[in-house]
Amino acid sequence: MKRRIFLALTGAGILTACARPGVAKLAPGTTLIILRHGDRSGPDLNATGRARADALVGAMDGVEIDAIYAPSVQRNLDTAQPLATNRNLPIDRLPANGMATQLITRSAGKTVVWVGNKGNLREIWEALGAGGEPPLNYGDLHIVTTDKLGGLHIDRRHHGPASSA
Repeated sequence: MKRRIFLALTGAGILTACARPGVAKLAPGTTLIILRHGDRSGPDLNATGRARADALVGAMDGVEIDAIYAPSVQRNLDTAQPLATNRNLPIDRLPANGMATQLITRSAGKTVVWVGNKGNLREIWEALGAGGEPPLNYGDLHIVTTDKLGGLHIDRRHHGPASSA
């Protein structure tokens, strides 16, 4: 009897240890396209950043997009604007911090783009429990998809010109 109780408690402890608290589950059939804003000098995009924003349109060629999200930071909006114009979509603004759950909830079953900053890109990555590095470098473009069971698949890409920094 004591052995059964011990085994049950040990099993429960292992399951608890393996659970990842705070990890948000991406709904099956969801695609998150996540990238950092274009290169900048000071608070604004520089010439390389503007070229990278334009290159995002080509990088997304053939990909159906349901929504584009960004925080209300001008360099993020400037990076997203060429794609938004090309797709005739608005740029929906979410707060720069604390937005991961909102983004994950709003994206359920859709294909959405998030143009973010280092801090909120890390926040999304941690919320998803994605592992590895989030797309923190200029030109990094990570496409996170889910399978039928909600398992994450990450396609790490690069877009635009060589980085200016």
